[in-house]
Amino acid sequence: MDDKFNTAAGWVLFAGIVALGSSIASGMYFHADRPESPEEPGYFIDAPEEGAGEDAGPDLGTLLASADAAAGEKVFAKCTACHTINQGGANGIGPNLYGVMGTAIGAHAPGFAYSSALADHGGQWTWENMNEWLKSPRAFASGTKMSFAGLSSPEDRANVMEYLAANGGAPAKPAPAAPEIPEGGEEVDGAAEGPGAIAGGDTGSVQAAGSMGDDQPVPSEQTATTNDGTMKAGE
Repeated sequence: MDDKFNTAAGWVLFAGIVALGSSIASGMYFHADRPESPEEPGYFIDAPEEGAGEDAGPDLGTLLASADAAAGEKVFAKCTACHTINQGGANGIGPNLYGVMGTAIGAHAPGFAYSSALADHGGQWTWENMNEWLKSPRAFASGTKMSFAGLSSPEDRANVMEYLAANGGAPAKPAPAAPEIPEGGEEVDGAAEGPGAIAGGDTGSVQAAGSMGDDQPVPSEQTATTNDGTMKAGE
């Protein structure tokens, strides 16, 4: 009995020694006790350049030029839980919005308790201000009580503003931005394009290819050759 116990204990001890030796050997091989660190800690994250994520679509004037009040009414349905827009409508969680365009910010609806973030903001509800407000109320007036996150689509914002303008009027819209002229190019009215075009579009001084100029002499008589090889003039 003692021999068997001693044999088993020996094998257990041997296995422990082997395991310990393997652990030490692998640690020395893989440098577990001295992990190597990169020259610069951390890792790279591909992030867009500043301003790269901003909307690069049409300007506000161009969007408003094609805005649709009917489409804006559909988007405004999201707002009807808090706002009315009919003339003389009651204030709800939010103020009545009839005729809001062009009025003072935070002072449009009499009797409504505007937050100080809006009441102290200053300015008027211009197209530009309303666009920023609809884009992100909290960014436009930090501390506002309005919980709506905003409309991310520029087209939706333009349509909603058109709908607001259709209910009570609005100031003049901003003009669309002028188209950009490509670098190094300029517009020339009436100028032809392509090979052979004349700069400035002056085609009146162009002579047909192969035609004779005004200072080129024109023979008054033509000559013909007779059958016998002599030249006969005037025929």
